[in-house]
This record gives sequence, structure tokens and C-alpha cells, in this order.
Amino acid sequence: MKPSVTAGYGQPVTDLDLRLVRYAVALAEELHFGRAATRLAIAQQTLSAQISQLEQRLGVVLFIRDRRHVEVTDAGAVFVERGRRLLADAEDLVTALGQTALPLRIDVITEGLVTNAIAQVLRERLSGQPLEVLQGQGLAGVLPDLAQARLDMAFGRVHWPGMVLPKAIRHELVRLEPHGLVVPEGHPLAGRAELRMREIKDHPLLLHTSDRALDWHNWNEQLAEEFGLTHAKKLHGHGRSAANAAILAYGLPAIAPLTAPVPDGVVVIPVVDPVPLYPFSVLWRPDRADGAITRAVGVIRAAAAELGWLIPPWESWWLPSSDREHVEKVLRSHP
Repeated sequence: MKPSVTAGYGQPVTDLDLRLVRYAVALAEELHFGRAATRLAIAQQTLSAQISQLEQRLGVVLFIRDRRHVEVTDAGAVFVERGRRLLADAEDLVTALGQTALPLRIDVITEGLVTNAIAQVLRERLSGQPLEVLQGQGLAGVLPDLAQARLDMAFGRVHWPGMVLPKAIRHELVRLEPHGLVVPEGHPLAGRAELRMREIKDHPLLLHTSDRALDWHNWNEQLAEEFGLTHAKKLHGHGRSAANAAILAYGLPAIAPLTAPVPDGVVVIPVVDPVPLYPFSVLWRPDRADGAITRAVGVIRAAAAELGWLIPPWESWWLPSSDREHVEKVLRSHP
């Protein structure tokens, strides 16, 4: 039996803010303020304050929480069940009226990736289409949201051991992202204009990755195994800013996109012979009624062609064996 607590401090409720309903539903599904806040792209403190505000307005406690766990009360379970229906009805109403575009909910993984450039392209080319840009920390972590239509689009690497995509989800390769070595100033390699892959072997690396970014972790492990690279430190974290801070703190280099933003004291060095490539695909559900996803995929496909995102380097390049067959098939179809 879930705990049920009546607060007794609310005033009669005549309307509900759908934003607060969405917050409560997300928290009930995640049972963790940090994860729910990340999914909603808001600060954890903001989410906590908004949930408290909602409880005060309703006059009931929806969640029992302490520093270690979150639990839904009986009243909360009723609210979440009805809240899901309310959100679905609101989406259906707006779609039926066709007067206001529903937000396109896109997960870009984290800051500093090509996925953020893709989101910017969508803003520029989908006039009148609002976007909700989220950072879910990795494809494996957001697949349930995508499968259940709580998210419209996501990005990541889809061809790696252990990855099983729900049948309802479609995907398309959109970017072969060249990677290099991010090095702290003062490191023996910091002054180099470029590095051959074999030259990295004698310099232990830092691997900084979210526990949800299984596709990225596997890519790094396969790269290390094939070229004899070693990881002196493996850290769980989220975001380029945190990764750069770890590079400075430990004085270790790390593999990262060539376009990765870096602070003072850190440099990015291209790696050649071969160039390591990361295959980004866009993933989506094709069943949204208003056509926004179909238009967005078309925009991304056009941008990939215009900007040469699927053109590999002239010199030798590397992909994990699990990705290579699919990528080569795509490249043959894009002369």
C-alpha cells in the first residue's frame, strides 16, 4: 500500500497548470529528482519547488521524499494516472485544432555535440515549430521515452553489441563525426599539430562517460582494444564541461569530437592514420499525427547532404566492426 498523506493546506483548485502536471508525471516515472529534472531540461531545485507548489495548491502530498528515495503516495498515484490522460487529451486537442504547433521533443545527449548543431538547424528551418531540447545523457537511457512517445527524436549509435531497438522506432545515419585527442596544456603531446593513432598508445587516456551512454562507452572500448590504447581513469559524468574539468584535474588526454568546445588550458589535436569516426543516427517514431517528425527528419537529411556530414575523410578512417557494414552500405547509396 502506497503511503497516503493529506496536507490540508490547499485552497480549492479551479484549474491546473499542464506544465506542473507534466513535472509530476515525469517524477513519478523516474522516482528520482535528478533524472526527472534532466529529462525535463530544468534544474533539480526548480523541479522540487514546482512539485511543492503543486502539492500546496492541491492540498495533498503527492510524493514522499528524502535524500535517498522518492515514493508516490496513493493520492499521487491517482493524480499521475489522471494526469497522463489529461496531457494526452491536451495534445490531441491541440493537434485537432491545428492552431498551435505542439513542441518537438528532441534529446541531444549533452552540450558540445553535433546534435546541438542539428537542433539549431531545426530551429532555423522549421518555422513556427517549437522545440523542447533535452539532455538525456545517452541513447540507452532515453529509448524507453522514445518508444512510449514521451520523446519525439533522439540521437546515438545504433549498431553495437547488445543494442536492441523497439520495432516502432526508425533510424537513419546522419553524421560521421571525426574525433581527435583533447589534451591538457603541458602534456607531452600538447604541441603537436596532429597525431597518428599509434602515437597515442604510450599515453594513458581518461574515459569520461555517463552510465546511460553505453553506445559511447562501447565505441571507446572497441577503439582501445583495436589499437592497444589504455584508460588510466574511467569516470562517470555528464557533459563536455565536466569532461574538460576532469581532463584538467587529472592531467590526462581523452578522445573527443574535433568540434568539442574546450576551455583555456586544453587543446584539441586531430588524430589520423586512421581518423576515428563516430556514427550518429537520428531515431524517431513515425506515428505522430501532425507531421512534425517527418518534416524534421527531412530537414536533418537535407542538412547532412548540404554540409557533407556523411562524407568520410580522404585519408584512412576507423569505425568499430559492428558499425562498418551498415555505414559502408549507406556510403554506397550516397555517392
